[in-house]
Amino acid sequence: MREKGVKLTAVLTPTRTREDLVFEDSLRPRTFDEFIGQENVKANLKIFIEAARKREEHLDHVLLYGPPGLGKTSLAYLIAKELGVGIKPTAGPVIERTGDLSAILSSLQSKEILFIDEIHRLHPSVEEILYSAMEDFSLDIVIGQGPSARSHKLALKKFTLIGATTRAGRITAPLRGRFGIIHRLDYYREEDIKKVILRSAALMKVKIDESGAEQIATRSRGTPRVANRLLRRVRDYVEVKGRGVITAGEARAALDMMEVDSIGLDDVDRKILTTIIENFGGGPVGIGTIAAAIDEEKDTIESIYEPFLMRIGFLERTTRGRKLTPKAYDHLGCRYPKPGSPHQKKLFRD
Repeated sequence: MREKGVKLTAVLTPTRTREDLVFEDSLRPRTFDEFIGQENVKANLKIFIEAARKREEHLDHVLLYGPPGLGKTSLAYLIAKELGVGIKPTAGPVIERTGDLSAILSSLQSKEILFIDEIHRLHPSVEEILYSAMEDFSLDIVIGQGPSARSHKLALKKFTLIGATTRAGRITAPLRGRFGIIHRLDYYREEDIKKVILRSAALMKVKIDESGAEQIATRSRGTPRVANRLLRRVRDYVEVKGRGVITAGEARAALDMMEVDSIGLDDVDRKILTTIIENFGGGPVGIGTIAAAIDEEKDTIESIYEPFLMRIGFLERTTRGRKLTPKAYDHLGCRYPKPGSPHQKKLFRD
């Protein structure tokens, strides 16, 4: 059982501490060949990179989107390495003023990469600076004030912007239209996740057998970041209570203790599902109502938990709100309400 007050959601969510970042950097692939999965995305990027190198030009601007933890940041760094150029990383929420972005853009060298994570969270006034920078490689600067103010164009060196986002729908059409290369990263197949785990275990010098890797892979939600986090926790369990080797039995015992079930659902996933059943008759119910009921941020539910629950067929998004499927009831051991029952007649909206 979990100790009272200990919250395990950090194992599965993209909320990262400094220790997490250092750990993830140590496992980051150094070449495209080391990057496991996303084969179509890699194949296309290799062609575009090689073409840019042959023409001795900058690479077109790149937008990478998809659920968190699938390798968008790793791909950005690999692109920079393959091009043989530098990369300056930042994040949308960090750039608060137009002057901040202008300073970054004006400092970029020829063909260098500017990587903006969570690009959908850029402030509108900051985003507007990017339009001319991406299209014309220039900055519009206003000099002076009042009637004497005049506009001046500052030429920039040709650079590549790589944007990453988990919420592609929140990127405005003018910004999206300026990206020449757009790719979606999807959840990994279980066999690819197993390869990620075996590779990470080798780098961490952790002893693990095939069955142990398979057990962790089945509970990793098709996400490498989750797989690596679970591997760390299983390693801790084996070092304290096991025999130093991660087997299927050891992995299963460790993950059960962490309340990560056989398909990767954690306590927050189950809380979402059970709340919809117990409080709202299985839905439909608005996302804001769900967030208030479980005391969780709406954006967190939409970007982290909902995509996976929809992917495995537990949750449906309808015009009237979120609704559970019979599969979710079966997994939780609950009886699906019959059509026409009082539960089915309830309707909740934000």
